[in-house]
Amino acid sequence: MSSPHSGGEREKLVSKLPAHLQQALKVRAAQLQTDMQDAVAGGIRAWRECADELPSVNTAGADSFGTYLPEGLYEDFKADCRERGVSYIQGLAQSVVLWLADNPAGAQETTRRIIVCNQKGGVGKTAVSAGLAQALAEAPNAVGAAAVGGLRVLLVDYDPQGHLTHQLGLTAIPAGEESLITHMLHREQAKRSLLDLTVAISGERFGGRLRILPAAFDAFLLDSGLTIFRGPRHAALERALAPLEEHFDVIVVDSPPSLGLAMDAALNYGRQRDGEKPGASGLVVPVEAEDTSAQAYGMLIQQIDSLSRDFDIVIEQLGLVVNKFDSRRGYIATSSLDKWKTLGTPPVLAVVPDVKEQREAVRKQRPLLDYAPDCEQSHQMRKIARGVKVT
Repeated sequence: MSSPHSGGEREKLVSKLPAHLQQALKVRAAQLQTDMQDAVAGGIRAWRECADELPSVNTAGADSFGTYLPEGLYEDFKADCRERGVSYIQGLAQSVVLWLADNPAGAQETTRRIIVCNQKGGVGKTAVSAGLAQALAEAPNAVGAAAVGGLRVLLVDYDPQGHLTHQLGLTAIPAGEESLITHMLHREQAKRSLLDLTVAISGERFGGRLRILPAAFDAFLLDSGLTIFRGPRHAALERALAPLEEHFDVIVVDSPPSLGLAMDAALNYGRQRDGEKPGASGLVVPVEAEDTSAQAYGMLIQQIDSLSRDFDIVIEQLGLVVNKFDSRRGYIATSSLDKWKTLGTPPVLAVVPDVKEQREAVRKQRPLLDYAPDCEQSHQMRKIARGVKVT
């Protein structure tokens, strides 16, 4: 069978490959911006040229796998398998392992971590988390130059109230079942990958690039669990989410309205890592144009400063989002907005109006940028995404 792709005639390879090798191949090819069929072809050529005896690869439970190879390469490969006395599946697995070893990921960009936080409830952390993640995942051609575009994004519902999970039409993970909390506090007891617990968010604009890790009812007990945790408590969230990072370009965490240990773990996860570009990871803080938001923001600053001193880390504030703004509320609203803007650092990334589309999207349990892509709120979410974009 000839490949539909250009660049010469190709023939279809149909075989089997262990799931972990399929996943590793897919991720590495994406990291190196290489077509998977070219990666497999390169691996087979390296395998055919290798004179050393290669270690056997465990292919138990291998799943179906297909790709296209340059014309004639598949037949040569099968002939070599017969000559070496190995199955086609084993030969393919060894070829993929060789390609992975010969093509390391190298100095890849660290997965960006954006923590949406404010210990004051009701300021719209969930709406901003969801809208920012949607804007980062949205296809660049969906809205032309206005889109940031096409990133692989994971939304983490870190709030035990689970509003983000519910608003996207999902159910929080029941108490006692494996969840993010299990992987934070009892990782050695976990039997499933956290990646398996993530759910794709529907919408053609996102092209399968946007996923969510649902909330867990057990999260109400996270602070008390961290008090007796036998490890670095501030690193518990990072320890749990680290295995997911290779699968995503950005991880957006919707944080709880809290100043406790769980929030310490979230702030630490958003710190600037060694070698990471300034402004790549950090905090986005939703606020409102009224006085109590300013008081709550001061408390958050104190927590950031304390954690930074205790662990000698840098936690960047990427920006503020003035949410649910309505100038008709008069002087308090307009003067508060002016005060937020005059801070300068962190900058005000966007002013999101208090209009009906967000509430309608929540009622219909649909992503805002899918439900009302051209509304003012959606445009402001894209503005936030552009504001945190690192080139």
